Amino acid sequence: MTEAVGQRGAAGRGARKGLKVERVWTTEGTHPYDEVTWERRDVVMTNWRDGSINFEQRGVEFPDFWSVNAANIVTTKYFRGAVGSAERETGLKQLIDRVVHTYRAAGEQHGYFASPADAELFEHELTWMLLHQVFSFNSPVWFNVGTKSPQQVSACFILATDDSMDSILDWYKEEGLIFKGGSGSGVNLSRIRSSKELLSSGGTASGPVSFMRGADASAGTIKSGGATRRAAKMVILDVDHPDIEEFIDTKAREEDKIRALRDAGFDMDLGGKDIVSVQYQNANNSVRVNDEFMRAVDAGTDFGLRGRLDGEIIEHVDAKKLFHKLAQAAWECADPGIQYDGQINDWHTCPETGRITASNPCSEYMHLDNSSCNLASLNLMKFVNDQGTFNVARFVKSVELVITAMDISICFADFPTEKIGETTRAYRQLGIGYANLGALLMASGLPYDSDAGHAYAAAITSVMTGVAYRRSAELAGVVGAYDGYARNAEPHQRVMRKHASANDALKSFGINDAALIKQATKEWAEGNKLGAKNGWRNSQASVLAPTGTIGLMMDCDTTGVEPDLALVKFKKLVGGGSMQIVNQTVPRALRNLGYQDEQVEAIVDHISHHGHVVDAPGLKKEHYPVFDCAMGERTIAPMGHVRMMAAIQPFISGAISKTVNMSESATVADVEEIYYQGWKLGLKALAIYRDNCKVGQPLSVGKSGKVKAEEKAAAEKAAATPAPVVEFRPVRKRLPKKRASQTVSFSVGGAEGYLTASSYPDDGLGEVFLKLGKQGSTLAGVMDAFSVAVSVAIQYGVPLETYVEKFMNMRFEPAGMTDDPDIRMANSMVDYIFRRLALDFLPFEKRAELGIFTNAERTAQVNGESLDVDLVGLASSAEVEAARPAPAAVPTEVPVEQRAFGSSTELLELVQGKAADAPLCFTCGTKMRPAGSCYVCEGCGSTSGCS
Repeated sequence: MTEAVGQRGAAGRGARKGLKVERVWTTEGTHPYDEVTWERRDVVMTNWRDGSINFEQRGVEFPDFWSVNAANIVTTKYFRGAVGSAERETGLKQLIDRVVHTYRAAGEQHGYFASPADAELFEHELTWMLLHQVFSFNSPVWFNVGTKSPQQVSACFILATDDSMDSILDWYKEEGLIFKGGSGSGVNLSRIRSSKELLSSGGTASGPVSFMRGADASAGTIKSGGATRRAAKMVILDVDHPDIEEFIDTKAREEDKIRALRDAGFDMDLGGKDIVSVQYQNANNSVRVNDEFMRAVDAGTDFGLRGRLDGEIIEHVDAKKLFHKLAQAAWECADPGIQYDGQINDWHTCPETGRITASNPCSEYMHLDNSSCNLASLNLMKFVNDQGTFNVARFVKSVELVITAMDISICFADFPTEKIGETTRAYRQLGIGYANLGALLMASGLPYDSDAGHAYAAAITSVMTGVAYRRSAELAGVVGAYDGYARNAEPHQRVMRKHASANDALKSFGINDAALIKQATKEWAEGNKLGAKNGWRNSQASVLAPTGTIGLMMDCDTTGVEPDLALVKFKKLVGGGSMQIVNQTVPRALRNLGYQDEQVEAIVDHISHHGHVVDAPGLKKEHYPVFDCAMGERTIAPMGHVRMMAAIQPFISGAISKTVNMSESATVADVEEIYYQGWKLGLKALAIYRDNCKVGQPLSVGKSGKVKAEEKAAAEKAAATPAPVVEFRPVRKRLPKKRASQTVSFSVGGAEGYLTASSYPDDGLGEVFLKLGKQGSTLAGVMDAFSVAVSVAIQYGVPLETYVEKFMNMRFEPAGMTDDPDIRMANSMVDYIFRRLALDFLPFEKRAELGIFTNAERTAQVNGESLDVDLVGLASSAEVEAARPAPAAVPTEVPVEQRAFGSSTELLELVQGKAADAPLCFTCGTKMRPAGSCYVCEGCGSTSGCS
């Protein structure tokens, strides 16, 4: 797409020639906007459960082929200007023009183009690719470029802190500035002396873990002060630090505290009011292990922990026991992750400037301290034709153009601190990557965890990074190498040779990867030859990011390097609502595997009803692995994810954002094996997540400390006063023959039931009936007996609040999202039932003590309205439910297609009949889905990470 002309001369910019741009995507004489059909849409974002409007902008303009979801997310996230004002952007053209025109102007200003015609073609090609969702810049570009705000283009930051109070306080401040801008950062605290070392004054040092408390509190405060998601940050400690065991235990200990407080009735949900009392919850933690430690683990020998002041060993530990402790903590609460220092720094292009000590929060960007990286990701499915052939030539030209644009952005970018700005301008770190790998492999008929799948992914990655570095060497000949290249020329060239050598070791398993490997070999050879002459413009070229929001913007089926989440997904419809569909990659895969249209139709119909391919009519069992997903009936084994990462890692400048998901039944030994194999296979970083290892109790609000204190005082007083012995004989208060009742239908985690509650004439609960499971089944019988036991006890005077206190928060499957707007999440059927009974029959004061509120009451709390007085307009749920007619017949199973869902994760829960372990979106309440090591909301595009 662009061809370098000329070379940097001694006379300066005037003696140099710029890039000659080639036409690839566009049509000569036709502007990209004129090639598509535009339409006006109304973007109205509603809460899919209660219908309330969260966002509204009518008449926005998008191409007709953009999905409703992509248009909604771009409108709500990226359009600038106040809604309703004349400054508000009203269409995709304005957004793309704002960004692309800025890039073109900066490119012309800094001598990147050979002529104005080349600059115009660059603008048109970039516009075409963005318009047709071929690639996307990271979110900060869309937020800031071309606006009056600072033109921040980077999503990833690495900070540094030294063993001094001034440096530690600078860390707090710099981190806060980054969080304020909506980005994330990482830092290594290993320079701070341990709690086992002395201060110059003679006292004992606090240690890095103590300073983590202050940074954690700062992150939580800044988040609650205006951001819609938790701060994204990474904290790292080297394995030879004397405080390493305390660091490993920090979050596991806090998780124990969360469980204890939850069981005592406190609100310990991710957004709960009592969670702020728990520390270290705003960061991802990682242990940086070196090769010496891993060899000690291998050999079962001791390992020395070194003082920070003199580097001398001050304590020996059993390496295997420490490694087990690391795996145990990760098993308990998913933290800490692991980073492999030897591999990271062996592939470091700039070791003469400094070591790589830290990463960004998602672990894909790893480079110098006080630096940043801007990202862009290509949509791999845009390079595949209907027959499954990958267009290598077009991919090469696209990488050329995107890497050129990314480098231009550093010329005009602003940075949160001067130190970060200086380092980034001097080393010009870039992070080109891709999305939709999982969809590409499935559409090509290749299992994600297979030799052929690994080879295909590795070949694509090798071409991408090879082209990026070749283009970087060409840019060095036009506008100069990065400032730090001269002192790092030898190590930089050594790393380039390592990439080329890894490419030479690739084996072909098919036509597509053979063509890619051939192209990659050519790119590395040409790039390294040119780099030896010109140097390179960029010290880093590629990373693999989560691609959360931008993946949705590009209508990608899968994010980053992830496989498909599941074979069924939800799709938003024009005019509102959603529907269940089978992933469109499935029929493409079936046709590429040789199935006829009739067979494809039958298999897709089976998937739509069952959510998986097991026993699909006509599908060969040897083809089952092609359709394995991250969740569902057939899931990819944890080592399958690790093997894919290992295949790709040698062709990535940075690292890979990915979490290896493990089942709840996984053992600590399984975690140890994953972390050990990550080292053996040459990864740079690895994190695991075991299902249900985290405590999260949505809508669980505990009693206030004041109430607890009053109860304790009353109990002490009663204990001090001898009471007369009274024989207590409860008397049963039976219900009249004819009594008022109400029936509530409900769904918890996809399992449905009916709750019928009868009242005394004075409106007190007197009887409960539960309809769960099929008549005559064990479940139905047990619930009938349970209902009778509860009803009789209530009639003998056991207070309803006693049952509510005992049974709310009880955890077992099915659990998860409900269809009740007052109770969004339940930990079990029993948890839901007694919360519902409390809302219907307990007075407000009692419910407030228990922390159980209606949706309207919670809204009033958020708006600062008092709940201690008469609530105007807050009708009781009991009155609403009593007005509803009872079902006329015994309920039947509701088809999946007719149930409510707001994301692919929630749809998958309905299909599977069990809850998925994923957080709710802080913005809209929809259940999020994994995206790399983060989560992304399909409803509004919010992410839990920094990209």
